[in-house]
Amino acid sequence: MPSVTQVEPAIASLRLNGEYDSLEAPKGTSKAGETPYKYARFLPEWTTTLKLPPLEPFEHVDPGKRALSDPEPRSFLKNATVKDITPEFGSEISGDVDLTKLTNRERDQLALFVAQRGVVAFRGQQNFVDAEYDWWVKDWTSYFGRPHIHPVSGQPKGFPELHLVWREDTGTTDERFYEGRLTTTTTHSDVSYELQPPGLTALFLFDTPASGGDTLFFDQVEAYNRLSPSFRAYLETLQVEHSGFEQAARAAALHGEETIKRQPVKNVHPLVRRHPVTGAKALYVNPGFSRRIVGLKQEESDGLLRILYDHIEKGHDFQARVRWGELGTVTLWDNRITAHSALVDWHKGMKGGRRHGARLTPQAERPFI
Repeated sequence: MPSVTQVEPAIASLRLNGEYDSLEAPKGTSKAGETPYKYARFLPEWTTTLKLPPLEPFEHVDPGKRALSDPEPRSFLKNATVKDITPEFGSEISGDVDLTKLTNRERDQLALFVAQRGVVAFRGQQNFVDAEYDWWVKDWTSYFGRPHIHPVSGQPKGFPELHLVWREDTGTTDERFYEGRLTTTTTHSDVSYELQPPGLTALFLFDTPASGGDTLFFDQVEAYNRLSPSFRAYLETLQVEHSGFEQAARAAALHGEETIKRQPVKNVHPLVRRHPVTGAKALYVNPGFSRRIVGLKQEESDGLLRILYDHIEKGHDFQARVRWGELGTVTLWDNRITAHSALVDWHKGMKGGRRHGARLTPQAERPFI
């Protein structure tokens, strides 16, 4: 397998995709007048000693399947307030529901609900945010799939399964990356280059400014449905190569190749994938990691991918925006049927604030059609 440093230099300047991925080591751990920082143990570090073998295939059974036969599949929300972000995509949950206290039956219901709504933001979940690492990984994440350790990003010392969101006030890598771009939108599905990419994914923030930094989610099921029947039929015959090499090159350029924990991979997935629980078909292509359509010439592949990317990103009527200013929010989304982008709109800084959170990323089945 080629070294990560063999990627084209121009590609090495690409941003490490994700929701404000932890690109640089923190310059400080506390805001003015706030010491010590409560969540300092979860700040990113880059180790040169953690080396991981290639991921092995595993059998995944989605817990949402069990909820299909549940006579009351949304009973876990019986005392909660459900507000749809849009009629068909995205929901916001508040009221009497505690994610840390769900039974197995209720977790199955949750998996089905997120598969149906695409993205769900749960408010008032400080118990989740303040839970212990072992609970996050061994109890929560492992219930929905195999916990993924990101191959290149900075992680808290001793907590490798936490994929971090980290951004300080000003002067970070983000600013330098966006200097040459018109927008901060970087649409992607998380680590789609893995043989078995993620399913039900969770993101929660330890700290964030009161406004800004929303996450924009794209409904890949509706994006597929909007296309003409003949075009959909053609797309279902195609496969796409997804690559983690560019992301690894970016990380190596910032922190040194010795910080790469697992060597990058490329994998081929169907351009249209089917959800294992709902049966819904969705576009499974994203500009973050999709590189080429197998079997097409480069110009053909580039042209078709550009049509699809434009369709996804301009489809404002099948997108949902999640706001993060309310601490205690836990957002869950199904990476198999959605794409998303962080929105970096603190153009004049965060007035001494910080952005800090963690993603829990259970791997699911290999994409299929």
